[in-house]
Amino acid sequence: MKKFSVLLALVGLALGTLLIGWFGAGGVFGAAFALGWVGFFWLVLCQLGILAWLGLAWRTLLRTGSPLTYVWGRMVRDSAGNLLPFSQMGGFIFGARAITLHGVSARRAVASTLVDVAIEFLAQMAFAGVGLVILILRVPNSALVWPLAIGLALAVIGGAAFIALQQGVGAIFRALTERISAGWLRRQTARIGALEGELSGIYQRVPRLALAGSVHFIGWIYAGLTTWLALHLLGSAIDVASAIALEAILQAGLNFAVLVPGYLGVQEAALAAIGALFGVAPEVTLAFSLIRRARDIAIGVPVLLLWQAFEARRVRETLLS
Repeated sequence: MKKFSVLLALVGLALGTLLIGWFGAGGVFGAAFALGWVGFFWLVLCQLGILAWLGLAWRTLLRTGSPLTYVWGRMVRDSAGNLLPFSQMGGFIFGARAITLHGVSARRAVASTLVDVAIEFLAQMAFAGVGLVILILRVPNSALVWPLAIGLALAVIGGAAFIALQQGVGAIFRALTERISAGWLRRQTARIGALEGELSGIYQRVPRLALAGSVHFIGWIYAGLTTWLALHLLGSAIDVASAIALEAILQAGLNFAVLVPGYLGVQEAALAAIGALFGVAPEVTLAFSLIRRARDIAIGVPVLLLWQAFEARRVRETLLS
């Protein structure tokens, strides 16, 4: 799986490089550097705000624990998914691991991550629905309208199935145990049963699920506003609604490229194609993609280094105990 992820990353990197070369590296890099350090600082600050908000959405699912713990876990999740040579799935695992270093049980970390990912996915689909409506109003004859509508419908069905599967995983595993009664499998069944209990406890808090979904949705609207600010600073005349639609359609597309590390190449191709629908030059959208990656590096590298420092401290404490 790791080799496959690395292969996808190399293919994506080649695609992104090809796109930048095709539309003119000089124009792309010129647009990116025109942003300046002050503009870049504001975009980094906006992204930190988005991560903090999405971390609070994760914490909303639970009754206990410091909100800062989940904000930190969200930062590790996104940093690992964007920078490490793994798929986004690796980011989910590392984010859950990060909060266990700050007092959250492994069972609760895994269960809450699974639910948070599912709820955020549905919120993203609602966000994509907003983007679809704006696209229909602005570009009614776009060839993207029907594929996006069908993709959204299938994604919502898939998200609902994922949630249903989470709630039934314990029963499925116990049924297998009745067929294969090895001792080690019985022990694993106990662990799965505990995880299922944690999942059920979270899913029973319907008001919290609804609130978490609403917080996620607001967070993605905020991400759309940040996209407008970035494109505005790059000299684009795109309006707020179109920028929100661009970000919404982009996120819907990226969800189907979850196995590509950092969405290399996919993000660049999607931004160039979607931006053209709203009259944004490909040089500007590709510059925006490079800036997003620079922003992710500026945030992600310190986050990952600090996470590894926490891991090293845990190892020392274990050895000394």
